[in-house]
Amino acid sequence: MSALEFSTCDFCDAHKSDESGRLRWLPAGLKSYGGLSRFAGPVRTVKCFEDNSLVKAAVESSGEGRVLVVDGAGSLRRALLGGQLAMAAAHHGWAGLLIHGCVRDLAELAQAQVGILALGHVPMPTDRKGQGQAEVAVQIQGVHIRPGDWLYADADGVVLCDQPLHAR
Repeated sequence: MSALEFSTCDFCDAHKSDESGRLRWLPAGLKSYGGLSRFAGPVRTVKCFEDNSLVKAAVESSGEGRVLVVDGAGSLRRALLGGQLAMAAAHHGWAGLLIHGCVRDLAELAQAQVGILALGHVPMPTDRKGQGQAEVAVQIQGVHIRPGDWLYADADGVVLCDQPLHAR
């Protein structure tokens, strides 16, 4: 079975009685923009506000099948990811990106062979001032996400766990 043959619904069904807090899921609201609608991998994090300097640095480094989770504080004013960075992420082996903020260059994002989830899209880019933090715990839509967690995303939603989950 391929690593990408999973269902977030099946994970939730299998763990619905688990009260340990190990399995977490994001509430509705994220939209898919990338060329891949299903992706999974261990998490790396960036926390930034309207400055994508650390996003650029991350996607231009080796992704090794990981998922970059970007806590952009939910800003809908500036895009933290555009077509060039999405192509860089695909080229460097990132499985996906989850942006708690906006993206731009929608036609280019759809062509990038990487999963991309975001709150929305806006044409305005960020300024790069070198601000933000990498590899820190973040909170997205009330859900805690730590570097090293595993993220699974498909058309039904996003599930997180502190260890790899196995499809049935």
